[in-house]
Amino acid sequence: MIDRAPAAGTIRVDAQDTKTVISLVGEIDAALRDEAGACMGVALVNGLPVVIDSTLATFIDSSGIAFVLQLHLAASAEQIPVTLLDPHRVLRDMLDMVGLSSEVPAATV
Repeated sequence: MIDRAPAAGTIRVDAQDTKTVISLVGEIDAALRDEAGACMGVALVNGLPVVIDSTLATFIDSSGIAFVLQLHLAASAEQIPVTLLDPHRVLRDMLDMVGLSSEVPAATV
């Protein structure tokens, strides 16, 4: 049996009046798959513009990048705009490395 350590990060969703904010906190990796799916569902059901806030993210692996891109694609299919608030460039730098930085525009603060 493989024991898994508790996740060192979290993905939270906050449905506000005019937008849905998805916050990436700590280490964003495959251990957060269930949280990511639940947050994506809330964001898509709300139908409001989505802001992905990675201000408190310290690490993002390929699973985290996949979540962001899947959210962006699913939201785009529903005509829901998605923007990225990433002042420390943790996520933006990863998107740059894989050539997808232009897919998710920067949020205005």
